[in-house]
Amino acid sequence: MANEEFGADLITLVDDEGHEHEFEIVDTLELGEQHYVALVADCGEEDCDCEDDGELVILKSVMEGEEEFLEAIEDEAEFDQVAAIFMERLSDSFEFTGGEDGEN
Repeated sequence: MANEEFGADLITLVDDEGHEHEFEIVDTLELGEQHYVALVADCGEEDCDCEDDGELVILKSVMEGEEEFLEAIEDEAEFDQVAAIFMERLSDSFEFTGGEDGEN
């Protein structure tokens, strides 16, 4: 988790259309052999056009050669397991509401 003394841990991700988006890393998790990160869109700049402000994004770290990439978790059961762990760990810092399907 970000050390508040030094400021937030920020990461810039590039989407499929080549647009850059800045996120704050709010937590990391190692589960078995896999590494996951929980991110929240960083809209700290005045001219930020952030559509997903406050939405928790969970990605899996994947190594290709010597480079690390973050990608969406395709397996629904894997995503549900990882999301539940992050939501439990982050419940003191964030208020979670229903997702796209209305579930909490």
